[in-house]
Amino acid sequence: MRFFPRLSTVRGSIFRPVIGISMAVIALQSASAMEGTAVFADPPKIVAVGGSITEIVYALGEEKHLVARDSTSRYPKAALELPDVGYMRALSPEGVLSVNPTGILALHGSGPKEAVDVLKKTSVPFIEVPEHYSHEGILEKVRIVGKALGVDAKAEVLAGELDAKLTAAEKPTTSIKERKRILFVLSIQGGKILAAGSETAADGMVKLAGGVNAVEGFSGYKQMSDEAIITARPDVILMMSNAGPPVSDDELFGNPSIASTPAGKARKLIRIDGAYLLGFGPRTADAIHDLAVSLYGGQVTD
Repeated sequence: MRFFPRLSTVRGSIFRPVIGISMAVIALQSASAMEGTAVFADPPKIVAVGGSITEIVYALGEEKHLVARDSTSRYPKAALELPDVGYMRALSPEGVLSVNPTGILALHGSGPKEAVDVLKKTSVPFIEVPEHYSHEGILEKVRIVGKALGVDAKAEVLAGELDAKLTAAEKPTTSIKERKRILFVLSIQGGKILAAGSETAADGMVKLAGGVNAVEGFSGYKQMSDEAIITARPDVILMMSNAGPPVSDDELFGNPSIASTPAGKARKLIRIDGAYLLGFGPRTADAIHDLAVSLYGGQVTD
């Protein structure tokens, strides 16, 4: 842009760049304001993106404000009656906005980034809820969702109830000396194991249930070499049910690297519903208990 255009080009157009710049600034300020929103207008009409977000809204008794949900929001059953705007990591702005929401409540990690960037720049307030795979992370989500919906007091009550339940679910495994080494297998592709490292929901859940992630040295989900799997020496294989392409027991334990591990030799496999196991929401205390019982049996008491 020229800041000092020639006189011949000024006539009749000098104010156009100024107006354009002003409008751009206003638009950016508006977008920034939408991104910084913490409380939706009343009464809100919300699109919930992320299964745990939808569960929290229902747990707060505020489901009347939901106008749509994403495809990972499969609990409670009543949520399935809402319009589905697509998978949380493959959203389209058109699909989300098609239900005319007055607010979007999305779990961190929703995407793709380009779609989220577009949604954040619309006039519809967009609140992104942090995702931390921990006891405190669940309580934080509850408080943020409650604040967004203008029901802080109800959120504090729910957070208190969940705090007590989580503490009770974690306690039984604290005295266990010999911790099970867990290999969380997300999928098998071309005979290769895609496993969970640190900073994943699977890693967080394994730790909360008193186990040890058998995988070390990387974060996220990555394909592991046969040697790395054998070296990991898992006692138990953990997988999701009702998520992704099914992997049969025979396919899993027929994998040479898995077959060479303690888990493979004992054919020790635990399958738990993916949304229940890795949701980090209102049902997580129950999931921790169920996983701990599957790992340690009678050593875990109610």
